[in-house]
Amino acid sequence: MPDQIRYDLLTQQALRGVVRAVLADAARKGLPGEHHFYIAFDTNADGVRMPDRLRAQYPDEMTIILQHQFWDLKVGDDEFEVGLSFGGVPAKLVIPFEAVKGFFDPSVQFGLQFEEVGEEDGQRAAPANMPDKPVEKRKRRPAPAATQPAEVPPAPAPEPEPEPPSAGGAEVVRLDRFRKK
Repeated sequence: MPDQIRYDLLTQQALRGVVRAVLADAARKGLPGEHHFYIAFDTNADGVRMPDRLRAQYPDEMTIILQHQFWDLKVGDDEFEVGLSFGGVPAKLVIPFEAVKGFFDPSVQFGLQFEEVGEEDGQRAAPANMPDKPVEKRKRRPAPAATQPAEVPPAPAPEPEPEPPSAGGAEVVRLDRFRKK
């Protein structure tokens, strides 16, 4: 399918641009009002830099929260870096935007969820509830998850964490906490 427009890739790039713009604004001006961000990312993605102890603790995916205690937020064209404290130990993370799997701002109930899309063959893994049929045989094709804001439930009551963060530290949670069950 090399002669087709890759709308799925273009949409994902545009929505990652939203995340980039929001983070760049926060880096310049700080977080306005009650805004704060949950950012889930693939810890195995190319370009992710993080301490080995965190990678061992979160071998596949990690969610960070940018709210009160973060520093040195720097946003580039392809990645961002931020300082956070984990268990009272400061750490610097470098996260390419391509590694971001989800972005959520609970203060305004806004969220984005990104799919993994193959660039070479144009194939995307079908969601578990979708039949594995060619698109042409379906009468109506559902929009990819990244083309619409993620369905965001009301902010849940806090769940206890296995290891509470020390005073002034960042809390790490999984986005699954915010998905409907």
